[in-house]
Amino acid sequence: MFPKVVQVVPTKEYSVYVYFEDGKIVCYDMSQMLEKEVFQPLKDIDIFVETCTVLNDTLAWDIDKNRDNTTCLDIDPFVLYALPMAEERIA
Repeated sequence: MFPKVVQVVPTKEYSVYVYFEDGKIVCYDMSQMLEKEVFQPLKDIDIFVETCTVLNDTLAWDIDKNRDNTTCLDIDPFVLYALPMAEERIA
């Protein structure tokens, strides 16, 4: 089974609620990843929230805002799916 992300909801705490096609919901904490050079642009909370999207069926940040999957920052959907189920806190 290939996990397919259908929706993402970023928070101001550098976390993202990730919704999968099969109904699973996980909360991905991105805060520690921000120290890696490739993710430095996401330290700006406005960029983190505004560019967070779904590209290629996974969580991604469309930094250039051009929907080009070769320039986005994304997270492997298998890594996300392996996270424990989260309680949905967002209405």
